[in-house]
Amino acid sequence: MFQIDNTLISEEIIESDFVCNLNACKGACCIDGESGAPLEENETEILVDIFKDVKPFLRPEGIAAIEAQGAFVKGEDGEWETPLVNNSECAYVIFSETGIAKCGLEEAYNQGATVWKKPISCHLYPIRIREYTEFTAVNYHKWEICDPACSLGNELKVPIYKFVKNALIRKFGKTWYSELEEVAKAHKIR
Repeated sequence: MFQIDNTLISEEIIESDFVCNLNACKGACCIDGESGAPLEENETEILVDIFKDVKPFLRPEGIAAIEAQGAFVKGEDGEWETPLVNNSECAYVIFSETGIAKCGLEEAYNQGATVWKKPISCHLYPIRIREYTEFTAVNYHKWEICDPACSLGNELKVPIYKFVKNALIRKFGKTWYSELEEVAKAHKIR
């Protein structure tokens, strides 16, 4: 672990390689699991505010789940998360013609319907953030469905922190990310 400001960062995010391989996994991270995508408190309000703009990009099943459960729900762990369709995929999931799960929120953003891309937890994945009183933990979340992403990352020699660069800057800022790059360089020398 190493520290930048009030964040404690796992060395795995600079030592492990990762590049999403949607052709292999088909976006399984948006479908598998027992809960929706983790949400920060401020993101719950955003989801409510943009629902009318995002709705045209969603599937009927997703719309029905959101209208029945709300734009966000409280998970079993007491944290906010996205609602699910039939206790399976995220309600905001859409599918490409080839069956790859994609984010309807991100599609709305890409089409200019909103200015908010998607929950930071999704943008950061495979990094997971956990807020504590004194610090923020920045960890690598390993999941076997992402094995193809690890293989592709290894083949392309792209460490996790570079793969999620834009998301890390979105969450922590450019200065923080520049410090992370310096730490990564120094760590590589050892």
